[in-house]
Amino acid sequence: MIVPKSLEELAGLVEQEGKQVLFFSADWCGDCRFIKPFLPEIEAENPDFQFVLVDRDEYIEVAQQWNVFGIPSLVVLENGKEIARFVNRDRKTKQEINDFLANVRG
Repeated sequence: MIVPKSLEELAGLVEQEGKQVLFFSADWCGDCRFIKPFLPEIEAENPDFQFVLVDRDEYIEVAQQWNVFGIPSLVVLENGKEIARFVNRDRKTKQEINDFLANVRG
């Protein structure tokens, strides 16, 4: 999982070709902490996606721009354009995330 160190780096990642999954999270979020141990497995099972961890507190303007108000949330981009989102305030399981990504993959 890529953890951008600046807004510029995050902007560059968003504009890359291919499919990116922006995983909006925060340290204080219990549901985010619940899924984090599974993220390496989710990444391994979905190698056609590049995963980017977006700290909602550090990049609050980005979260607002993407209309992400509940976390954890996932926004999938392809070639810089949003193609899907899994955004709500509910806890997400590894299976739910993998199912969501399978549907995005088509």
